[in-house]
Amino acid sequence: MQMLSNPTTDDIEKAAKALIDGYLVAFPTETVYGLGADATNEKAVSRVYSVKGRPTDHPLIVHISSINQLGEWAIDIPEYAINLAKVFWPGPMTLILKRSKLAKDFITGGQENIGLRVPNKPIALALLKRFEKLSGYGIAAPSANRFGAVSPTTASAVNDELGAYLSDQDLILDGQQCEIGVESTIIDCTMISPKILRPGAVTSPMIESATGLELSEDHAKNQIRFPGFFKSHYSPKAKVSIGECALIGEGHIAMSNYKSLEGVVRLASPVTVEEFAKNFYAALRAGDQMGLSKIVVTPPEGGGLALAIRDRLYKASS
Repeated sequence: MQMLSNPTTDDIEKAAKALIDGYLVAFPTETVYGLGADATNEKAVSRVYSVKGRPTDHPLIVHISSINQLGEWAIDIPEYAINLAKVFWPGPMTLILKRSKLAKDFITGGQENIGLRVPNKPIALALLKRFEKLSGYGIAAPSANRFGAVSPTTASAVNDELGAYLSDQDLILDGQQCEIGVESTIIDCTMISPKILRPGAVTSPMIESATGLELSEDHAKNQIRFPGFFKSHYSPKAKVSIGECALIGEGHIAMSNYKSLEGVVRLASPVTVEEFAKNFYAALRAGDQMGLSKIVVTPPEGGGLALAIRDRLYKASS
């Protein structure tokens, strides 16, 4: 495995060719780092599952360079999904749509839908565009970590997680720390109105404003498997507890105006919810590196990105 820091145009070319040749490339997005493979190459995609230790019926998100590639992967696209793509792509939003013939079972987990996203990160977009010019259609890229573990927001975290599982021909593109720090909002667009499956930086009011529709609350008809749908996910080695009083020797993550007791290991003191999201996973990893057995998190209140943080936190604590 080779890590390429501050990748140049030549590095992007090398990475795109590696994907075409069936190798894996970990790359940064604005949310978290992804472990990329050619989404039409079954052998390469199977290595993603193997490297991550991911169940093969757990679908992957396909990253594309623009809305222009949407029709390659999806059919019967509702107008509101087009509106969402126009407003929020590139950006931290994944759309679940009915799959085209290009989207095979090894990408969708055997489901009749496909998750698609255009990331808002120059390195990721440059890689996607170069890959497509080399005859690629899209890059399947789940988070670049072992399945169920804390998502990586730096290249060094990717290396710590997956370095032992990657081959000499695989690459990691180091694009510094991810700006948002939690995974994309996933929106089911297979029904009459959109439904949030996983909260993220694209929030309910933003979606309703862009579509002019109220979000669906129909739970009975929705049996879609999607990234992060397991009850336990995003988990460090340490036990994660929500809202308790952190005691001596335990880790604590909380907003800066929330004080910790003397002897508590303060892992993060963000001033804003955005800063909380950006540094949350890194703080959990830091607790593991210190050998802490327990990390207490006092989550931010409110909706929007705070809701996404609480979603990840509840699953990390399960």
